[in-house]
Amino acid sequence: MDSGSFAFQQQLQKLYVEHHSWLCRLLRRKLGNAVDAADLAQDVYLLLLRRGQLPTAELCRCHLSQIAKGLVIDLYRRRRVETCYLQGLGEVPEAQAPSEEARALVGEALVEIDTLLHNKPANTRDALLLSRLDGLGHRAIAEQLQVSVSSVEKYIAAALKACQQVTSGAMA
Repeated sequence: MDSGSFAFQQQLQKLYVEHHSWLCRLLRRKLGNAVDAADLAQDVYLLLLRRGQLPTAELCRCHLSQIAKGLVIDLYRRRRVETCYLQGLGEVPEAQAPSEEARALVGEALVEIDTLLHNKPANTRDALLLSRLDGLGHRAIAEQLQVSVSSVEKYIAAALKACQQVTSGAMA
């Protein structure tokens, strides 16, 4: 281990010792339970470790709370997607229901697709959702988004390509 990474680990450890309890309390207030709060607090420090950068002492709590806020949003989004998926599975006859492993893989892929679409431009995301969920044609989508039909085609193609990359990685 070189001296730079050792110094980073020491700083991260100091940050953890000084702020972990505060961060857990903050997350517990936001989430309403200590288990999820502890998990997300750990995720905050793992994220800092992966990034390899630590906030300055003056901005420490602000930075930690911003990371935590993003992780809370991700947690709620993931749970919303999982709940919708499980509700949909409830309508499938038991004989046709996927295995637990398949459910887990599809659930993870759906969360990744949701995250991916959330990070796409609004028109790209909206065009795909209007097409696939609402069943609208390209012309109707173009009118609703106030863009050309060719733009709608490009938006949908880009979104589908990104979704395909997620699903092919999940099924590999």
